[in-house]
Amino acid sequence: MEISLIQKYNVPGPRYTSYPSVPYWDELEFTNEIWIQTLKKSFLESNNKEGISLYIHLPFCESLCTFCGCNKRITKNHEVENPYIAAILKEWMLYCKILDEKPKIKEIHLGGGTPTFFSIKSLENLINGILSYAEKAEGYEFSFEGHPNNTTFGHLQKLYDLGFRRVSFGVQDYSEKVQKAINRIQPFHNVAKVTFWARQIGYTSIGHDIIFGLPFQEVENIVDTIEKTNSLQPDRLAFYSYAHVPWIKGNGQRGFHDEDIPKDDTKRKLYEVGKELLFENDYYEIGMDHFALKSDSLYHSFDTKKLHRNFMGYSSSKIQLMIGLGVSSISDSWYSFAQNVKNLEDYYQLLEWDKLPISKGHHLSNEDLIIRKHILNLMCHFETSWKNPMDYVSEIPEILTQLEEMEKDSLLVITENKIIVTEKGKPYVRNICMAFDLRLKRKTPETALFSMTI
Repeated sequence: MEISLIQKYNVPGPRYTSYPSVPYWDELEFTNEIWIQTLKKSFLESNNKEGISLYIHLPFCESLCTFCGCNKRITKNHEVENPYIAAILKEWMLYCKILDEKPKIKEIHLGGGTPTFFSIKSLENLINGILSYAEKAEGYEFSFEGHPNNTTFGHLQKLYDLGFRRVSFGVQDYSEKVQKAINRIQPFHNVAKVTFWARQIGYTSIGHDIIFGLPFQEVENIVDTIEKTNSLQPDRLAFYSYAHVPWIKGNGQRGFHDEDIPKDDTKRKLYEVGKELLFENDYYEIGMDHFALKSDSLYHSFDTKKLHRNFMGYSSSKIQLMIGLGVSSISDSWYSFAQNVKNLEDYYQLLEWDKLPISKGHHLSNEDLIIRKHILNLMCHFETSWKNPMDYVSEIPEILTQLEEMEKDSLLVITENKIIVTEKGKPYVRNICMAFDLRLKRKTPETALFSMTI
C-alpha cells in the first residue's frame, strides 16, 4: 500500500455497522412508540420469511482487557449470573408480548463481555428460556464468542446440544509483550485446545479474531500470530484494526502510552503482511477486515452477494429484524434503531417497571434508507448502483464529484450509474462510504468520535 495514500485518506470515520452511525441518530424525533410500531411492521414482514435475529449482550468479565471498547462489567463474583439471566428473559418476554405471533429465530449471537464467564447451567437456562417463547427457523444459525482461557469442553458441548454451530475465539496477538500491554495473557496452547475441542464436537464454523495496531506490535508478531493461526485452520477470521478511542472508553484504554501504538504506514504494514500470509493459506477477503476459507458459509454468502452487515458485524444472510437483549444492546427493525441503557442498575430498574430498557434510538427517513442501502452494498459487495430510480438521491452528483479524487488514485471505478471498488481500494472502503454519509457531511463533529479509517 502506498504511504502517500495512507497519509491522504487515514482520517477518523465510522465503521458503518449502521447508517446513520450512532452519534448521528436523531434522538429528539425518536420515541418508544415509534420503535414498537416499526418493530411490529418488520416482524410481520420477516417472521414467516427469514425469521428474526437475536443479539444477547453478556457484559461480565473477570479482568479488564485494555484494548476492549465493549460495554462490560468487571467482576469475579459469579452470583451476578442468575439475576442477569432472569432480566434478559424478562426483556425477551416483554418483546414477545408485543409481537402478534410466536417468533421464528434465525440467528442468536451471544456477545460481550465474556459469554463464557457464565456457567454451563446459566447459559442452558438462558437459551431454553429464549426458545420457550419462540421456535427455531429453518436453517437457523446460533453463534457465540468464547474466551480461550475459560471456555470449557462442557461449554462447547452444551451449546452445541442447544443448536450452536459457530464459535469465535478472541486471539488478538500471541506476543507476550503485546499481551501484557493489553492485559490479555493467553497462550497459544489455550487457543489450540478450544479450537480442537470445537472441531471434535462438530462445530461447522470456527472463527479467530486477530487485531493489528496493538501497542508494541511489530511485523514479526503478526507473522508469528498468523502462522500459529494457520496451523489451526479456523474456518473464518476477523483481522481488524485496533480502535484507539480513549476519549470515549475512558481509563479502560489508557493502559499504555499513545507512542506505544503503531501508526499510519507502520500500522498498515502489519495488515498488509498479515493479509498476504492469509492469502497464501487459502483465506479469501470477505467484506472489510474479514477472511474465510471457501468451505465457510461467510465465503458462500459473499460469493452469492447475500452477505449482510449489522451491529454484530458480518452475517451470512440478511435478517431484517434484529432484537438486542441486555445492557447496551442495539436493536434494528430496518426502519428504526433502539439502544438499551448502558448502566446495569438502570437496566434492572426499567425491567422491574415492565418497561423496555431503551435509552435512545433513531427512526430512519426515506433518505436514510437509500443511503443505508448504498453503504451496505459497498461494505458487503464493494460496489453499489443507482440504476433503479428508487436508489437515487439528489446528492448523487455531489457524491460522485467527491469520489473523483479516489478514482484518480485508482481506488474505485465510476460508471454512469454504478461504483465499483478496486482491489487497491478495498482498504479505503470506509472512506468511500463516507462520501455517501450525508448526515456526517451536514454536521461535522466538534470532537473526536471515531477511530482512524486505515
